[in-house]
Amino acid sequence: MSEQQDRISAAFARAAVQNRAALIPYIAAGNPLPESTVPLMHALVQAGADVIELGIPFSDPMADGPVIQQAAEHAIAQGIGLRHVLDMVAEFRQKDTVTPIVLMGYANPIEHMGQAAFAEKASKSGVDGLLTVDYPPEEVDDFVRLLEQHRIAPIFLLAPTSTEERIRAVGKAARGYVYYVSLNGVTGAGHLDTTDVANRLKRIRQHVSLPVGVGFGISDAESASSISLVADAVVIGSKLIKTMTQAWTGLPAAQQSQAAITAGAEWLKGISQALEVARPAGHQVTASSNSGDTK
Repeated sequence: MSEQQDRISAAFARAAVQNRAALIPYIAAGNPLPESTVPLMHALVQAGADVIELGIPFSDPMADGPVIQQAAEHAIAQGIGLRHVLDMVAEFRQKDTVTPIVLMGYANPIEHMGQAAFAEKASKSGVDGLLTVDYPPEEVDDFVRLLEQHRIAPIFLLAPTSTEERIRAVGKAARGYVYYVSLNGVTGAGHLDTTDVANRLKRIRQHVSLPVGVGFGISDAESASSISLVADAVVIGSKLIKTMTQAWTGLPAAQQSQAAITAGAEWLKGISQALEVARPAGHQVTASSNSGDTK
């Protein structure tokens, strides 16, 4: 197993030993300012993040709600693109060689750079995984192989509407972990039904042997704790970005970065602390106990 994929596996293993779900925050690279991203990543790790999903700004983020769309637009307005995001990961790696970094975004920026060039640059930067919203697992066999050659885990989404065939395809193609979108719609929408999520995760685990993280609709310690009882990881983005945006909006540029970092880290620390005590003793949700297809 590669160093990059080892980082993802090790992160989930540490969380499992501590009898808690892994915590995966999502942030938009370049928001509020380009220079705030790397310090924010380090602050989130200190606050309890096990994996960081770093959003690649894109002008047409069809799966994202208004909060993340606005964050992406703000980053694009400051000239942030895929190459800058890779530079941010490389800078982060100068101080942190442990925390997994998963890039999340859309196919267009990758296609513009070229799949081969992207895979090589991402690997050299220290990227551990890639979640591309509009790359269906059934149609990207060559790209998946390319990512694996460069020691990058291809990560895929599943949703309440995913068919048995799609779940099976994801189970075969994915590495690292699988991201289950708990609600239909865009990020930041709706309310969670934990019982429904639990039932759908049982179905997913019939074909997926990897850890399963759950995102969309998780907005506070209560919802995060509830999901942590049935999922291997809690993925949280819109509320984190909204919290940071409220903190820096209206401030002079010189104060925006620190305000966003402080607010985001403090808020995430509360989620992390809730996850530490959410599961009763002996309660385990581990991918290793799942019965299903192997790769």
